[in-house]
Amino acid sequence: MYVCICKGITDTQIRAAVQDGASSVREVRNTLGVASQCGKCGIVTREIVRESLDNLEQSEQLFYAVS
Repeated sequence: MYVCICKGITDTQIRAAVQDGASSVREVRNTLGVASQCGKCGIVTREIVRESLDNLEQSEQLFYAVS
């Protein structure tokens, strides 16, 4: 789904940025340009980043718990 209409950025791109190491909305903004024009997508971007970080943390915990 398109999150940032101004820049044409999707939720998949935001999740990929988090997977690639972005750990904050600021880092995602610097990488993709999301929320850098009108800013209306900022709240949804923040939710996606938080959700992605939580999912990443949970998958890492599960990975290490197996060892």
